[in-house]
Amino acid sequence: MINEEGLEIIKFYEKWEPSPYFCPAGLLTIGWGHVILPGEKFNAPISKELGTELLLKDVRIAEKAVARLIKVPLGINQFSALTSFTFNLGSGVLQNSTLRMKLNRGDYLGAGEQLNRFVYAKGKKLNGLIKRRQSETNLYMRDVK
Repeated sequence: MINEEGLEIIKFYEKWEPSPYFCPAGLLTIGWGHVILPGEKFNAPISKELGTELLLKDVRIAEKAVARLIKVPLGINQFSALTSFTFNLGSGVLQNSTLRMKLNRGDYLGAGEQLNRFVYAKGKKLNGLIKRRQSETNLYMRDVK
C-alpha cells in the first residue's frame, strides 16, 4: 500500500477542488484529481469526505496497476512514488514506458531517472508536472542502493 508521503504527493499536486474542473490534460475532474467517468454525477460542491473516498478508490486502482505491471521487488518508497505516477498518468503510460522496461530488468536507478521525462500535458511542458516528478523521484530514490 502507498505510504503517507506518497499519498501526500498526490494530494499536494492534485489540490482539492470540490467542484468539477478541467485538468491540464483536458479531463473533467473533481476532488483530488478524480476523473469524472461517464455516468458519474456529483452534486457540487462535494464534501471532503466524498473526495477522500474517491481519492482512496483511485489510489487502490493505481496500486493494483503497479503491482500487476512491476515484476521486481519494490521498497515502500518506490511503490508509493510509482503509485503517485500511475494515479496521475494512468496505467497505460506505466505499461508502455521505458521506466517499466528498465525496472523489470532490475535497473532500479535507470528506472528512477525515467520519472522526470513525464512532464508534458497536451504537448506542453508544465512546471507543476516538473515539480511533481521531482517529488516522486526523490521518494523513489530513497530505496535505490
